Amino acid sequence: MANITRRPSDTNLPTMPALAGEWDPFRVMDQLLRWDPFQGTMPALNQLRQQQQGFVPQFDVRETPDGYVFQADVPGIQEKDLDISLTGNRLTISGKRDVENRQQNENYHLYERSYGTFSRSFTLPDTADMTRANAEMKDGVLTITLPKRAEAQPRKLTVGAKPTGKPGNGGATA
Repeated sequence: MANITRRPSDTNLPTMPALAGEWDPFRVMDQLLRWDPFQGTMPALNQLRQQQQGFVPQFDVRETPDGYVFQADVPGIQEKDLDISLTGNRLTISGKRDVENRQQNENYHLYERSYGTFSRSFTLPDTADMTRANAEMKDGVLTITLPKRAEAQPRKLTVGAKPTGKPGNGGATA
């Protein structure tokens, strides 16, 4: 025998009654599709993945009208542990952050900080002047500045100016 539901004509009620104990196959299917058998192991997997990856600082690279600026947060790294090299048009920054000594009598409840060696390389444009590169570190932030070459700098041309052959003087070059 079929269940027949009487729907009042003046309300927008659903056609099927929503009884508390009613079995809904769509809800059951949704729950099955959302079930994750590895859900309990995810923190351990994330920690393992982080330990394998090691310490890799994140970089901000931006171009200004005068040059290129590379910035990285490198807390806990001393200047002597950083190696910055320019080879051809490649900038390579490498370094290491040593693991702190753990005491046998201390219980760690959380151990998230990463340690180890890292190396990052960036390909620089031809307009970067490698000879005037500058690196400084302040408050755990490494900043590397590479100015643009003089011929790559924008020049202002004056209407009616005679070419002089000297770049950067406001006139056109020959």
